[in-house]
Amino acid sequence: MINLLFTVVFTEMTMILILLFRNPLRKLVILGMNQLKQGKGPLVAKTVATTLIVVFTSVLHNALQIRKRLLDTGAVNSTDEILMADRILEATLLGFCLFLAMMIDRLHYYIKDLFLVRNDLEEVKRLNQLDYKDKRIPTE
Repeated sequence: MINLLFTVVFTEMTMILILLFRNPLRKLVILGMNQLKQGKGPLVAKTVATTLIVVFTSVLHNALQIRKRLLDTGAVNSTDEILMADRILEATLLGFCLFLAMMIDRLHYYIKDLFLVRNDLEEVKRLNQLDYKDKRIPTE
């Protein structure tokens, strides 16, 4: 599971870098994300996020149980230490994965909004230039 989480985190970080900087892949990624957010896409994304949150809380609960067992016995067991380190690593990676997914969603939203604002601004500039030309013609 940890290898899978490392792969997911690496993929999400790559997506964030693609969205942050202008490059040929950015437009393709944005179009793909637009397609994913239509139809059943949001439902699937919410289901996956909910599943990750449930697994995250389960891993945290297991880590807390191991910690409680360590405190109750008073003796340090090497197996429990290894299990605790593994659970903490899993919880950290799951939390980071959820955070990066939220960052990708927000970046997509802001880039899409920025694109719409730029188009509106260009249209207003074009209309202002046409109005200026129309007003200039009769005075000549």
